[in-house]
Amino acid sequence: MRPDGWLGVELRHLAALQAVAEEASFGRAAERLGYTQSAVSQQIQALERIVGQRLVERPGGPRRVSLTEAGELLLRHAAGIVAHLQAAQADMAAFAEGSAGTLRVGTYQSVGARVLPQLLRAFSDTWPNVAVHLTESADDGGLLHLVERGELDFSFVMLPVEDGPFETVELMRDPHVLVVPSDSPFARRAKPPSLREVAGMPLIGNRQCRSIHHVETRFRDAGLEPRIVFRSDDNGTIQGLVAAGVGAALVPLLTVDTSHDDTVVLGLADVPPRRIGIAWHGDRYRSPAARAFVELAREVCARVEAEQAGGTAAAAA
Repeated sequence: MRPDGWLGVELRHLAALQAVAEEASFGRAAERLGYTQSAVSQQIQALERIVGQRLVERPGGPRRVSLTEAGELLLRHAAGIVAHLQAAQADMAAFAEGSAGTLRVGTYQSVGARVLPQLLRAFSDTWPNVAVHLTESADDGGLLHLVERGELDFSFVMLPVEDGPFETVELMRDPHVLVVPSDSPFARRAKPPSLREVAGMPLIGNRQCRSIHHVETRFRDAGLEPRIVFRSDDNGTIQGLVAAGVGAALVPLLTVDTSHDDTVVLGLADVPPRRIGIAWHGDRYRSPAARAFVELAREVCARVEAEQAGGTAAAAA
């Protein structure tokens, strides 16, 4: 293959390959792209001629279309190129909108409950013509994928993030705590429980929170195995189970309702806090409204972190 022969590869060829791979059908790929089925077939054939490899298995009849090994290899590159194009399209839309338009923000439950109300109120006061659309998920990795594709402008994340075209700012540090029933013997102790004591308790934890899995790894590095009896991604469910005596919860403080009468929040020795940040695509244009959103997020999170520090200090006293 001559290297300059690859200059004949067009974005529509790669978009067709991605659509065929995801739809497993030339007909459904054509509907998705707004082409005829024959046009999609011709684009795949042209791409195969350019790269000199068969990319798609065509079994015929009602059987599903699939990619060859060469097709899967090329698809990994194609997906990134198409994502860059989508990000460029989103950039141009953001540039054209200026101080009006929409910011699309990814978030997860604890940030949505404790940070976003203050942040959105402050942002709407200064940028009244910019709407904020929220996408919530328990998996910040999935939210980062949407940032890479240009479908989100930002996402709240737990740092550090996976490798990718991302820039991040740390917003706050959220300590891990142990939530116990109010009648627990540990609730009346002045000294926080040790890792060994915590490992001996029945524990309730999050399912997808990456920071909790890092904390559990810290236990194992110390030769301890935490006894997890239940996992949930609903913060209210976790605290309700603690109040009912099912177990203690090993969770970040931001997920806890500290006013709950039937539970007590205890600090943990030798357990690092989770680092909460915000991430965006490093190659994308950021409007003045987008930059203002990040600065306001820093201010609000600094206040929340200070409030948390004051609350835990008062509880310790």
